[in-house]
Amino acid sequence: MIKLTKATVHKYKSIENTQSFAVNPEITVLVGMNESGKTSILEVLAKSRYFEKDGIFKFDKSRDYPRKQLKTLNKSDDEPMAVTLTYIVGDELANAIFTDVGVKISSREFSVSTRYDGHETWSVNGVTVTAFLAAKFKSIPSIDKTILDSLSKINNAASFDIFVQEITDEAISESIKPLKGYFENKNNWSGSPISEYIMRCYLSPKRPKFMYYDDYYLLPSRVSLNDIEKSTPTEPSEKTAKALLDLADIDVGKVLQDNNFEDFIAEIEATQAIISDELFKYWSTNKNLEILFQIDKKEKKESNGTVRIIDHILDIRVKNKRSGVSLPLGNRSKGFNWFFSFLVWFKRIQENKDSTYILLLDEPGLNLHAKAQNDLLTFLSDLTKEHGYQIIYTTHSPFMIETDKLNHVRTVVEKEDGTHISESVQEKDPNTLFPLQAALGYDLAQNLFVSPKNLIVEGIADLVYLNLISGVLQANGKAGLKNGITIVPVGGADKVATFVSLLRGNELDMACLLDTFTDQSARDRLNNLIAQKIIQDKKIVFYDEFTDNTHADIEDLFLLDDYLPLYNGALSKKYTLADFDSTKPILTQLKKKNSGKDFNHYLPANYLAKNIATIALSDATLEKFDSLFTKINKLL
Repeated sequence: MIKLTKATVHKYKSIENTQSFAVNPEITVLVGMNESGKTSILEVLAKSRYFEKDGIFKFDKSRDYPRKQLKTLNKSDDEPMAVTLTYIVGDELANAIFTDVGVKISSREFSVSTRYDGHETWSVNGVTVTAFLAAKFKSIPSIDKTILDSLSKINNAASFDIFVQEITDEAISESIKPLKGYFENKNNWSGSPISEYIMRCYLSPKRPKFMYYDDYYLLPSRVSLNDIEKSTPTEPSEKTAKALLDLADIDVGKVLQDNNFEDFIAEIEATQAIISDELFKYWSTNKNLEILFQIDKKEKKESNGTVRIIDHILDIRVKNKRSGVSLPLGNRSKGFNWFFSFLVWFKRIQENKDSTYILLLDEPGLNLHAKAQNDLLTFLSDLTKEHGYQIIYTTHSPFMIETDKLNHVRTVVEKEDGTHISESVQEKDPNTLFPLQAALGYDLAQNLFVSPKNLIVEGIADLVYLNLISGVLQANGKAGLKNGITIVPVGGADKVATFVSLLRGNELDMACLLDTFTDQSARDRLNNLIAQKIIQDKKIVFYDEFTDNTHADIEDLFLLDDYLPLYNGALSKKYTLADFDSTKPILTQLKKKNSGKDFNHYLPANYLAKNIATIALSDATLEKFDSLFTKINKLL
């Protein structure tokens, strides 16, 4: 197998200066804003070696060369370079070359440069003629060195024939004749004809072809078979429809001559079954769908009363098995149509076992839900792992970026001098980086819940206090908060209900540990979740359950003797016990002493964290926390 390792775009549309980027052996992601040049990159790759003859994927200087530089180009006789692609030869192919030629290729890397006129220039460090001859005649010592020296200077088949005819020793002549194929040099290379032979017989046939796919290739709901029969499809959607018919081995000409379509429908449905198996293996959004095919006749009544068939239509519908309702394919979600149409297009090339392909996908999954985009990522990953396909796709969706594979991302940004391509770590443009940052943020949010059991608290201070005092209790032989429970601060009472509601679909076991509600709306939202059975009433715990007050925050679990030193130490205050009523909530009293202004509750918690080794909490405080942890441990 041959893999693409590097692409260098010289001049193409918005790419006004040479740009290079490394290509991953599996998946490479091009990230950038709209109109940054992402599609142009895929186009120039596709036009260098498209998998079929297609006028759209052919270089055209007038359309493709950077407009600002086109006039200067037209005044010269130069045929500009479009793209240079660098490849590496895999073990199996390298061994096959060695078995044939008898010498290991000096470098597995080679490159192909394509000009706008389609002319290719190959750079292959294959095998020298001297090394080749030494290997071939190693077991025949009778071959004179002068013969080998002369033979090493031959560069084409005609010269080879003349040389063989001039050899007077018939035995030597017969031993050399079988080597003619290696010296043919059909492409008239100035270098080693053996390298040209390796290129022609091994590298060129095995060099991957490109398949491009975007939203324009979506299957239509109704396909005119007469139009497909008349001419070669030019519209992308028609090409996908033709691909479906080719997959089903349907002879359109026979369909147009026959009035009984059952045999043809059976062929199409058999193909649909194969595609559907693949589709619903990854399409988890709705498993109740199935594809239906019908072939209809469009008839016209003549003036004399006769009825004439003027068209045959392939009708593609999607049925919901649960409701029994079917709709034209075009009336279903665009995301579903994209996935189905892509599989039709992809299965077409997959049938060709003689070629390998690199898939170029422009904004795949753009119309898919975030969960379905994740399914698409799984599908693409399986294509690379199970079938060896390389995939290059463009996106600006954070859900199409795998945060554990950011080294596969290349950023594309348009600057004053045209499009620039770079590694993601080198990019500075905040708009271009936004999808990467959003992907990281989403991944962080998902991985914040690192265990199946989660204790939701309001703020970071709760997290610090609970972790610290659980550790103190465990050091004193108590249970503390049991292992496996993750404390999750959500940033306030008003956000608790939202977090619980959003995360219920993740099959997480959750409990809430909250301050006594002061905001009625927050209380109502949580009560609504209880009424809807999204969270159980018993899974909601309030700090006031462990105090003598009807209102309490986590700070009220501390004796005043324990909390006041933390507050004074953190905020440089000098309050004494005499300044407070120990029977009332402490935070309310502190707020009054601060002219009605609240303070950062995290600061005393941080002070405890820094001085935990020297601060001794009272038994009464530790007992309250121990009772709290005992209850939480039973709930989770």
